[in-house]
Amino acid sequence: MTTTSPPSTRRLPRPAWLMLVPALGLLAVVLLAPLGQSLVRSLGAPDVTLDHYASLFTDGVTLTVLGRTASTAIIVTVVAFLLGYPYAYLMTRVGPRLRGILLVIVLVPFWTSVMARNYAWIVLLQRGGPVQSVFEFFGFGNVTFQGSVVGVTIAMSQVLLPFMVLPLYSSLGGIDRKLLLAARGLGSSPLVAFWKVYWPLSRGGVVSGLILVFTLSLGFYVTPALLGSPQQSLIAQLLAQRTTQLLDFAGAGALGILVLVITLTLVAWANRFGGTISAIGVTSTARSKEQS
Repeated sequence: MTTTSPPSTRRLPRPAWLMLVPALGLLAVVLLAPLGQSLVRSLGAPDVTLDHYASLFTDGVTLTVLGRTASTAIIVTVVAFLLGYPYAYLMTRVGPRLRGILLVIVLVPFWTSVMARNYAWIVLLQRGGPVQSVFEFFGFGNVTFQGSVVGVTIAMSQVLLPFMVLPLYSSLGGIDRKLLLAARGLGSSPLVAFWKVYWPLSRGGVVSGLILVFTLSLGFYVTPALLGSPQQSLIAQLLAQRTTQLLDFAGAGALGILVLVITLTLVAWANRFGGTISAIGVTSTARSKEQS
């Protein structure tokens, strides 16, 4: 007597997953295809070589620009954090109406044209402009912002401040303030209660904001191009110069892949140790995952 096994049925994808097909197809066309082409060019196809990557660490100009870009990104990130953390904390302490006003103020850069923001900064930071006039009034007449890294840093900090405030607000808004009251009831001072209770719970938002601002600072182009100078160029300007003027597509591809690897490494580290980064903030933190 023979038994027949039931026919095998292929597991079909759920209909909800089919909604991702158009977005994934567009992503593959506009992002993955050019990225793959840059990777192939950076490897010197058809003769595969790593000379273009090795030259990034032996070329003095490239190393100087990389160092300047990294230092500028670090300064912008620190400035955004020092301004964004108190601002996000204030948003969690005020009423709904004032919180809405503060949120609108944060979102104003998103509603303003990039060119309009940068030309506004040019007017403010140019020679003889309002900012230099203020410094001259206090006896600092030789201070120049336009065409310098300082001016670029100021403008980039203002543009990227929302990317610090929103993750912080998402994280700080989920902290139960009764924990601080409990710490105060146990004899802790306000500073100790903040450092021992509030700060550890907010580190997920801090890490997410730091990574977002830093990675975005690495690829900034318009602001450094308008407010900076060719002698103080950043990595995005170097990429544009290699592709449009020097026609060094292989070297530019290697430089772009290097920046991409650095960015992905930072994001992976943030997701592992700091929190899960989303488009609007922090969805969960690694510490809360472990506790749950």
